[in-house]
Amino acid sequence: MNVKFLPRRTTAVITMLALSAALVSAPLSAAAAPADPAGPSAAALTRADRGALLSVTPVAQMSVDDVKAALAEIPFDSPHIRYGVRAYRVEYRTIDTAGRPTIASGLVVFPDRGGHRSPGNRLPVVVYEHGTRADRNTVASMVGNNGDRETAVLFASAGYAAVAPDYLGLGTGTGNHPYMHAESAVTASIDLLDAAARLGDRQGLKLDSSVRVTGFSQGGPAAMALGRALQRGDDGRWRLAALAPISGPYDVQHAELPALLDPNSEADMNPVSGMFYVAYWTVSMNRLYHLYDSPSEVFRAPYDERVEQLFDGYHDEATMIANLPGTPTDLLTPEYIQRALNPTGALREALRDSDDTCQWRPRVPVRLYAARGDRDVVITNAEHCQQQLNAHGADVPLIDVGSVEHLESANRSIPRVLDWFEQLR
Repeated sequence: MNVKFLPRRTTAVITMLALSAALVSAPLSAAAAPADPAGPSAAALTRADRGALLSVTPVAQMSVDDVKAALAEIPFDSPHIRYGVRAYRVEYRTIDTAGRPTIASGLVVFPDRGGHRSPGNRLPVVVYEHGTRADRNTVASMVGNNGDRETAVLFASAGYAAVAPDYLGLGTGTGNHPYMHAESAVTASIDLLDAAARLGDRQGLKLDSSVRVTGFSQGGPAAMALGRALQRGDDGRWRLAALAPISGPYDVQHAELPALLDPNSEADMNPVSGMFYVAYWTVSMNRLYHLYDSPSEVFRAPYDERVEQLFDGYHDEATMIANLPGTPTDLLTPEYIQRALNPTGALREALRDSDDTCQWRPRVPVRLYAARGDRDVVITNAEHCQQQLNAHGADVPLIDVGSVEHLESANRSIPRVLDWFEQLR
């Protein structure tokens, strides 16, 4: 099957969309969310029930030549492409942020090793945690045009079982996406590992229990949190083997928000991306922590009347940006900016709960990747993460991939992560 992917979306595209589109160019319409057959009234899932496969949909079958052609479009330059791959969207049982049964989806990609398969030949496993996606239809299980599916394909072509969670509320999963909520990213990821193992069993493939974890942007702290959970033994089946997050916002309170909102900050941040991230984070965290009673408390008019609807998972990014302003300060009220820079109460709790993913001591090899030129996620995040890990007794290097923008930091880092995983293997 000849598969061709488009290059990874760049931050510049967002900026051009914001500049070229009329501010309120299109009327907003909300799509109805699918009914949740495993909603709050369902009986609690046992640990054995979580990760149960509900559906499996083949989404790509690629030869070695197909893989090389697709990865060249990113570009991912790697000497480790060995196999064709078979990719599947899976739906599986998991739990939501309140521990109630729900359904999530994710991508599982296996190397097509032909006659190399045998019951005793276990596949090593890589989990890839993706970056910010506000449109549920743009995750790796749904499309292959933004670099996330290609990342999983790269690892699978090197001989790994690649597992890429959509997280809650994205892909074909039910409910809203709890953006930047570390705990739910962990449960969705561990349960997808179990689902991937069940899918492998159906195909005569056994997955090794050791797991290498990486992730980009939003997936950086998700990867850190998953690594901690695996080392802690939250799931008795899987164990952490290595950890390599990329360009993550590990310290939103002390690194990211000051860079975006403090008028005295010297950080050269991308205003459109910054506006988008802070809007998404605020709407999502309000659903979990009740940050405001009315959107007008935190969002300026007229955006207060549309921002929650925009971030319902059913609008594409172009529509979102066309209906929002070009900077965080044009979006947020002065009062909320001061609250964000000096958080108390529920806002402080929301930040604290997902800003602690580097507060532990890994017992496995860990590397952090970031870029000093990143204008979306300032490298201070990675520096703070490194300091926190080292303060707990770890020795974690921070690899600066250069004076490049956010998405290019992923393009440069992901092949290096694979190189490192191969060295460790």
